[in-house]
Amino acid sequence: MKSKILQLALFLILFVTASCEKDYTVEQNPFVIAFERQSIDFSTIPDQREMKLIFSEPAKTDGKISIKLSGTHASYGVDFSTLPEAQGGVLELPFAKGQSELTFTFKNLIYPFDNDEKSILMEVVAINYAGEASIQGYTSSLVSFQRSLGATLLPEIGGPNQGNQIFVDLSKETMTSSRRDVWDLGFYSGNQFRVTINGSLYMAVKKLDATNIDAVNEASVNAFFPQVAVGTFDPSNTNYIDAPNGLINQTAIAEISANDAENNVYLVNMGYTIGNTTPPAGTVAIAGDARGWKKIRILRDGDNYMLQYADLNSTTHQQVSIPKKPDYNFTFFSLATQNVVNVEPQKNLWDLCFTVFTNEIQGSGSYGYSDFVLNNLKAGVKGYRVAVTSAVNFGNFAMTNVVESNFIDDQRVIGAEWRDVFTGSAYTDRFYVIKDADGNYYKVRMLEFLNEGGVRGYPKFEYKLIQ
Repeated sequence: MKSKILQLALFLILFVTASCEKDYTVEQNPFVIAFERQSIDFSTIPDQREMKLIFSEPAKTDGKISIKLSGTHASYGVDFSTLPEAQGGVLELPFAKGQSELTFTFKNLIYPFDNDEKSILMEVVAINYAGEASIQGYTSSLVSFQRSLGATLLPEIGGPNQGNQIFVDLSKETMTSSRRDVWDLGFYSGNQFRVTINGSLYMAVKKLDATNIDAVNEASVNAFFPQVAVGTFDPSNTNYIDAPNGLINQTAIAEISANDAENNVYLVNMGYTIGNTTPPAGTVAIAGDARGWKKIRILRDGDNYMLQYADLNSTTHQQVSIPKKPDYNFTFFSLATQNVVNVEPQKNLWDLCFTVFTNEIQGSGSYGYSDFVLNNLKAGVKGYRVAVTSAVNFGNFAMTNVVESNFIDDQRVIGAEWRDVFTGSAYTDRFYVIKDADGNYYKVRMLEFLNEGGVRGYPKFEYKLIQ
């Protein structure tokens, strides 16, 4: 499911600031029309797509805009077309008084694609308008198979309950949403046999001194209940969660052995349902009701996994084979629905994840965080934080500023240290450099996490390709 993508194209428009001269005449801002997006991935348009232009203000009179269409290895009427039709390589779009945006249809005529070198540049070349007009902001939009040049995105994490995990592909400028309660266990598809737990639900696990899952019951494990939980402020409870840094060899569940006798039963705290209450503005209601306890045991099944699972007091168990999926980081399984479920996109199709997260507080153990941002470390996506100085800022940061040795093996490069929950604002003294698995470098800065009404759970961020 694709999340809503909002491009704030006019964010870049250089409005002329109204000023008072000696004769007290006020200069008016010009009327501006700009593309909503500066780049679009051709591969995401199998048929047709609506292209949008945004006005700086509602039009005060009727007018017309001219857009020049220039193809590289692409011809109008053969590889692409538009509605309305262009004449002589120029698309004329009239607009009426009161309009605040304009759309036209871009049609792809080469699906399935026959050449990834084709591109189409759409460029605003004239605005016919009675008042003062200016061509500013995103004056052009490129449809190509190239990486995204950047965007401003609003991941729909679900407001103050933050019920969704949003996976962002920076180079393709796409977002994919999944409810964070659809999965419980993730079975690693890499070379190791590792299993992760759903930290967004505050799950926790403890290895038991048992290998017979049917012999374990509530009476034999209930003494562990107070310990095996998130947020107890006991430093030792980090033993019951996956390492927050994201390193796959530091999961709470030990690596699954080829020797069945070495694979013990685990007590599983299922965490909490997604909250469904409406908290005061500026706060969150992440956790709902406790989901109870399960017991599991995991074995190898050739190149796959064998999962045994049951309720605590059950004297029998269910068993299911879980395959590895090489194109993905994990194969996900829901103990609630007893099914393999789809959660993440393919591992090379996402870079950042907006999610609730189980982190740690030094000296106080595991703790649940909202508004968290992870980088896809398991697929090789790394980053580092940059401090804004008088010499370096988000706008002027370039490839010459990138320091390769600063990239770290930690999925919490952005984490939660980008916002101040007391002031309700994003920090402006920092931004981030993200290097994706394809070697693209992006600079990312977080902008907001409240909506206009002061309600939490509405993040906004901007990113740009570093060139």
